[in-house]
Amino acid sequence: MRDIVNLRGGGSAFVLDLSGPTPVIVHWGADLGESIPDGVPASPVAHSALDRPPVQELVPQASSGWRGRPALEGHRARGRAFSPALVTTGSRDLGVEGVEITMTDAAAGLVLSLEIQLSPEGMLRLRSTLRNDGDDDFTLQSLSTALPTGLGASEILDLTGRWCREQHPQRQSLRQGTWLREYRHGRTGHDSSLFTAVGTTGFSNRSGSVWATHFGFSGNRVTSVEKTPTGPALIGNAELLGAGEIVLTAGESYETPLTYASYSARGLDGVTDTFHRWLRSRSTHPATARPVVLNTWEAVYFDHKLDSLVELADRAELIGVERFVLDDGWFRHRRTDRAGLGDWYVDEDVWPGGLASLIDAVRARGMQFGLWVEPEMVNEDSDVIRAHPDWISGAGFGRTPVGWRHQQVLDLVNPAAFAYILERLDALLSNNAISYLKWDQNRDLTEMGHTGAPSAHEQTLAAYRLIDELRQAHPEVEIESCSSGGARVDLGILERTERVWASDCNDSLERQTIQRWTEAILPPELVGTHVGPTTSHTTSRTHSLSFRAINAIFGHFGIEWDVRTLGDSELLELSEAVALYKKHRALIHSGVAVHGDLVDPAYLLGGSVAQDGSEALYSFVCVATSFDEIPGRVGFPGLDPDVRYDVTVIFPTATSPYNQRSNVGWIPDGITASGRFLAEVGLPMPILNPEQGVLIHLVSSLEASGL
Repeated sequence: MRDIVNLRGGGSAFVLDLSGPTPVIVHWGADLGESIPDGVPASPVAHSALDRPPVQELVPQASSGWRGRPALEGHRARGRAFSPALVTTGSRDLGVEGVEITMTDAAAGLVLSLEIQLSPEGMLRLRSTLRNDGDDDFTLQSLSTALPTGLGASEILDLTGRWCREQHPQRQSLRQGTWLREYRHGRTGHDSSLFTAVGTTGFSNRSGSVWATHFGFSGNRVTSVEKTPTGPALIGNAELLGAGEIVLTAGESYETPLTYASYSARGLDGVTDTFHRWLRSRSTHPATARPVVLNTWEAVYFDHKLDSLVELADRAELIGVERFVLDDGWFRHRRTDRAGLGDWYVDEDVWPGGLASLIDAVRARGMQFGLWVEPEMVNEDSDVIRAHPDWISGAGFGRTPVGWRHQQVLDLVNPAAFAYILERLDALLSNNAISYLKWDQNRDLTEMGHTGAPSAHEQTLAAYRLIDELRQAHPEVEIESCSSGGARVDLGILERTERVWASDCNDSLERQTIQRWTEAILPPELVGTHVGPTTSHTTSRTHSLSFRAINAIFGHFGIEWDVRTLGDSELLELSEAVALYKKHRALIHSGVAVHGDLVDPAYLLGGSVAQDGSEALYSFVCVATSFDEIPGRVGFPGLDPDVRYDVTVIFPTATSPYNQRSNVGWIPDGITASGRFLAEVGLPMPILNPEQGVLIHLVSSLEASGL
């Protein structure tokens, strides 16, 4: 067993000292190289404190003198074994990237295994497994990871939101005490934070040290940042368990979801780069170009008519759409959102010949066919619930949970309900040429229960198992995770899906924030971004087509709009945007995401730089009126300083978004400058109308000349 474990990757390191009775975290932060001192000098012992120097244990526990939140909470009957004293009893290497550590409390009858891996990209992953080696039951209350921040950590940044306003940042000073957030939605939740970051004072997109974690789970959970009078702040993550939800019988085990963590010395963009590179390295990551999507929802809603939908497909083909998705309304009794959920049979009244006629028409026009489903939900007004009212998840006592969008949660923990849904989905995919499912999940449930006991944990695992079994039977089918927008966006669901829907809001001003922070963790090819109608369905705000298209290009591009209504000029501009996406999607979906640190909050600059620095695409957008008359010079981050770039505005071309008497000197003819000049000196930007933007393309002069 090694005394010092020095895991290194992606410019970061995670160092453990295993020489003592418990594993001690020596360091999580910048790479220290190969040589680590045999020991770290002990801290002093304060007056009126423990009689030994404080250390940062991998598993904080009261038995070692830790006065904060313990990593493991639980007990046996009548409160016995309430305070475990786990000690290291073994370790084994998991190759160059990881280590597994075993800790045991023989008296309490508990064995804890901790798997820690640091990938070449710098992604730190941790998972714990608790086994009950005692003779009687052990009730588990919580099992969390706790990662320390480093020198200078002084600010907390996480995200919050609501329906149609997901993933909005909030920042505060790090103080003594606990910043605790609990998510009790039975799913990830609209207010869920994709990450919890602690950083040095004023850390930004491009500067400062940042320690960030993400909890890869789609059910109830708790995150925390805790600062005690001794030691650094700890970032904690755990599944939030209901009363008696996990009771381990003799020999049983509980495995935590994965905690993902990244350290960056380059601000938030460094964290983003780690997550993007690691996610793209997975064998399950989408390998084909992300097709242009047209979703029918905001075009026809529940009004499904073959002629209208074929007409929509005709327009979609003309514009350049590659995937046509039929949304809600195709199954029995589904003329409004008040009935039919759970009755997963094609509605014979609406589709007397089945979906084949529409599918054939779509495929004949060169497009894939996709379908909306919501397998985890039911309406009380449905054939399935009239036959099986006990299939509704809830607290029992004959009480039906409060409705949400006129629907309830199907109890997938019930084997019969699970089997019914699996059979229906399997039949649907087996009998139709469907290549894509938009998998929705449209409600919270605070009383998730099976046979009167809490079941959020088992329901989440059952949903995972349902998707996994369906994928095994139909590996060619891609799945999008939609949960009334962005209420189930996490790396747990993305282990088994190809895309998430960031928000039900297609308002491009709102989407600027929603997408920027969703893509802080998720690469853009995994995030659905659509051009919605001129006037937003959810906010009634009106935007130009160019602004809507610029927003949608930096993701998995799609259209959610009745394109049958487009005039000639709109049709031309939308077709131009589709062509731009197709031309640049390889860059956007493989490049390094960058975000400028602009002083003026009225303007945003972000984009994607090719891994070899040969090309880049940026959006420069105005989100509000500015205090200043002109934007001034703006630097372009992430470029190769020694490469000369040809810089041009490439969109919009049909209409002008400018609010100025004369053009900026380099527009429209372009300019050639070095990456160093463009980053350090920058270029003067045009004055934009609020809620307008431009796409700026940079390509190395050698690439542009064909050399």
